[in-house]
Amino acid sequence: MTDMKKISFLLLTMALFAVTAYGCNSSNGGNETSGASGGNGEAKIEFLTKETFKQKIWDYEKNPRTWVYEGDVPALIDFYADWCRPCRMASPILEELSAEYEGKIKIYKIDTQVERELASVFQISSIPAFLYIPMKGQPTMDKGLKDKAAFTRIIEQILLKK
Repeated sequence: MTDMKKISFLLLTMALFAVTAYGCNSSNGGNETSGASGGNGEAKIEFLTKETFKQKIWDYEKNPRTWVYEGDVPALIDFYADWCRPCRMASPILEELSAEYEGKIKIYKIDTQVERELASVFQISSIPAFLYIPMKGQPTMDKGLKDKAAFTRIIEQILLKK
């Protein structure tokens, strides 16, 4: 095999591997829930679209200048992408927190690759990014991977104000 054929074969193999790996890591299609339902202590994390965001969080088209939270409990929104390793590392932590704080807060996810308008509304320039929404007052944006203890501190101080 000539050097050029070896290089072409290697590039093709790498491309096929990358496509296969990406396909295996894609999940939830932007609107399903994760976790198990009911009875076993695991809460669900809901994936928001533009429409469900406007219904459950804030209708920024109806109230473009005023934050009007539509939820009934404080919320944490994870802005993520499937290809983002720190985002994938945050997911199991958020699932644990969703179960631990079930009924006290809601945790949502927004895929920034699918919901580009929502990412733009919040000027998401790096991920993971997290929006903490208390019942009263303005939401707080934060970015970067955190450990469970850091998330817990933020939830207690900002969302539950303990």
